[in-house]
Amino acid sequence: MLIRVQYLNDSYGDIDARTLDRLLLGKTLRQFYRPSEERWVDVYRDPIRGLGGNYSGSDRRQGPL
Repeated sequence: MLIRVQYLNDSYGDIDARTLDRLLLGKTLRQFYRPSEERWVDVYRDPIRGLGGNYSGSDRRQGPL
């Protein structure tokens, strides 16, 4: 699935999820469209899953020990 993005130079493009992660880390995007919420996400003001923050709880994705 391709994700619609707006770059810092105000141009638009469609990228895959892996590229989105890379560009978010590189801080080269202004916003991206989140279809599940039917809205544009501002990468400087809105919360973005998986970037930053600390979690001290158990990891549910980890398999049985």
